[in-house]
Amino acid sequence: MPDFRHIVTTEEDGEEVRVLMRRHFDLSSRLRGKIKREHRLHLNGVPAEGYFRAKAGDVIRIDMPEERSHFPAEDIPVYPVFDDDDLLLLDKQPYVTVHPTKGHTRGTLANGLMTYMEETGRPFKIRFVNRLDMDTSGLLIVAKNAYVQNDLMRQMKRGDLTKEYIALVCGIISENAGTIDLPIGHPDPESPCRGVCEDGAPSVTHYQVMERFPAGFTLVRLRLETGRTHQIRVHMSHIGHPVVSDILYGSPCPDLIGRQALHAAALRFTHPGTKKELHIEAPLPDDMMLAIERIRTADGL
Repeated sequence: MPDFRHIVTTEEDGEEVRVLMRRHFDLSSRLRGKIKREHRLHLNGVPAEGYFRAKAGDVIRIDMPEERSHFPAEDIPVYPVFDDDDLLLLDKQPYVTVHPTKGHTRGTLANGLMTYMEETGRPFKIRFVNRLDMDTSGLLIVAKNAYVQNDLMRQMKRGDLTKEYIALVCGIISENAGTIDLPIGHPDPESPCRGVCEDGAPSVTHYQVMERFPAGFTLVRLRLETGRTHQIRVHMSHIGHPVVSDILYGSPCPDLIGRQALHAAALRFTHPGTKKELHIEAPLPDDMMLAIERIRTADGL
């Protein structure tokens, strides 16, 4: 957790504490409101209201709220690849739902995280920063406090958080690299499908061919500039190269792999606490490796 502590300078003498808090502590308005309601703002070790005027040498400190999630704990394996006081990065396995919903409160990754917290003795409130479909594998970011979540969301909005995926797609892509810049919308609210449409949100996907297979498939690495729902699946299907076994967007292939062959392979961002750049990678899962090997040898196709 960053040190939310500031010593008032001579130039800041006479300014209101709340003004200095906004200047030096990068907090959302919602979190600032919570700090105020819970009296977590301190001036020289004493709880203080934000409208007080500080003097040079005064110490402003914020005690961040401690929060915990309360989902039922279940024996669902989680696979940490990075874990500290601020962040937890997981290598999510396929076929696991990430987010609990009103009608689906069990059997999710959040339930497995509750067990993980019990085992490690480090409880926190679960805040998923990025989104992965149930059948997509790979890197998932969990923020352990509101400050970290807000910082990473801002990085995503600015494009400073880089997300790279690996996908096995149908057909042989002739270009070695390319960019798909097509808006994505939700034309039918009754359907989970998204699609390319004129009034959709701007969506940009960059792709690079990693390997072509004579059996009629291509392995590609993709980088997202935007993070629309199903973006890779929609864009690749639109250009005629749907992700293998993506039933929703037109590529059923259950004999090759039982889910869409899409993996969140790498993340690059600035750690909100240490301010150091993190570059985290997750290897391809076994089912994608097996599918690639079968395609490579044309065995069983």
